[in-house]
Amino acid sequence: MAVSGLIMVLYLLAHMYGNLMAFGGRETFNNYATHLHVLGEPILPYDGFFWILRVVLTAALIAHIYAAAHLTARDWRARTRITNRYQSKKGRRGVQRSYSSFTLRWGGVVIFLYVIFHILNLTTGTIHPGGPSPSPYDRLLNSMSVWWVVAVYTLALLAVGFHLRHGVWSALTTLGANTSPKARTRLNILAYLISIAVTVGFLLVPWSIVAGLIH
Repeated sequence: MAVSGLIMVLYLLAHMYGNLMAFGGRETFNNYATHLHVLGEPILPYDGFFWILRVVLTAALIAHIYAAAHLTARDWRARTRITNRYQSKKGRRGVQRSYSSFTLRWGGVVIFLYVIFHILNLTTGTIHPGGPSPSPYDRLLNSMSVWWVVAVYTLALLAVGFHLRHGVWSALTTLGANTSPKARTRLNILAYLISIAVTVGFLLVPWSIVAGLIH
C-alpha cells in the first residue's frame, strides 16, 4: 500500500508540473505533450516512455487497490470480534480518525472513477465536452470551458487532496519515517504541503481557463 501509493504521488507531482505548462500557451503545452511521446529516443521507440509509465502505474494501481481491499476486509473482520473500541483524549467515543482518514476509502473510489473519465476525456479524446481536437492544448481548453467538467475536476482534486493528506503520512510512517515526536510533526507538515501543492497546482489551470487567464 505504501510503496504503490508513493509511486503514484511522484507521478502526480510530475503530471502537475506538466499541466502548468499550459500557462506557457498553446505551442509550449503542445511541444511538452509531443516531447513525452519521443522521450528516450532512439534508445526507446516512439511512445516507449509512455508504455513503461503505463505499465508501472497500472501495476501500482492494482497493488494499491488489492492492498486497500485486503486491509478493509481485515478491518471488518476485526470489528466483529471487538465489542468496545479503545478510548483516548482525542476521541472518547472510540473514533480516532481524522477527516482525511475517514474519507480515505470512498475518496479513493471517487479518484478511481475520475481517472477513467480523465483518460477518456483528455488522453484518448473519446469523451469530448466542449468539442474534439487533435491538439492537447485545445482539448484542455474545450473541456475546461464546460462548467460541469470544471466542477467534477474540482471535486476530484479535493478528494485527491484529502487522500494525499492521510496517505503520504501513513505511507512514510509504514516505511519507518515516524520515529519520534519531531519526526511525526515533520511528516504531518510534509503531508499537508504535498496535498495542498498537488490540489492547488492542478486546480490552477482549469480555474485560470474559467477566469480567462489561459485562452
